[in-house]
Amino acid sequence: QVQLVESGGGLVQAGGSLRLSCAASTRFFSTYAMGWFRQAPGKEREFVAAITWSGGRTYDADSVKGRFTISRDNAKNTMYLQMNNLKPEDTAVYYCAAGPRPSYYGNDYDYWGQGTQVTVSS
Repeated sequence: QVQLVESGGGLVQAGGSLRLSCAASTRFFSTYAMGWFRQAPGKEREFVAAITWSGGRTYDADSVKGRFTISRDNAKNTMYLQMNNLKPEDTAVYYCAAGPRPSYYGNDYDYWGQGTQVTVSS
């Protein structure tokens, strides 16, 4: 069983930055691909970014390209999402997930965190 704990959410003005972290409980962290998803009120969960087990390849949603950067530190069992130039439409609960391969689809991930709220004011 893998436990994932997100942190770093909060309230920020439009144009500001936040860095989310996702800490994993497993010593096998480096064998998992990881992803970030988000869900805004009244909307379906959507893919944000994903990263391979090594960190050698990343995938981003078009809506966040050039603004968000996914990364990981396998020595610390932690994944990150650096979010710059935040917009009000980025407001959502952000979830991290772990699975066997990077994917745009939430169903391909086996483990999920509890989520962290990001609110961007205009």
